[in-house]
Amino acid sequence: MIEEGRALFLQIAESVEDSIVDGSLAEDTRAPSTNELAAFYRINPATAAKGVNMLVDKGVLVKRRGIGMFVAPGAREQLRTERRTAFADRFIQPLLAEARTLGLSPDDLARLVRERAAASDTLEGNAR
Repeated sequence: MIEEGRALFLQIAESVEDSIVDGSLAEDTRAPSTNELAAFYRINPATAAKGVNMLVDKGVLVKRRGIGMFVAPGAREQLRTERRTAFADRFIQPLLAEARTLGLSPDDLARLVRERAAASDTLEGNAR
């Protein structure tokens, strides 16, 4: 899971965020502690704490004195909203720019996306 060249604390924060977004770490449930994360990823607890504290600062995790960190109410939707915005910035904007260059209309793009999605669904269905 650990990627070379990327800050470990960011990777820890993203891993916890992924668990929240996919539902495996539900809102109002206890999040892994700094020590648990450090042991699991075999990293310094201070590095794990930096990632956890980043999530606290974002309002994704909340500290409950004496019992640990918990996933904040609304955290999943907050993260999904952030990721949708990042997705649009990273993929949709360049897609639209290229479509304009190629003379494709929004309807043309929608049709292409539907066709590719159907083809992908068919391939996945055959692989099962």
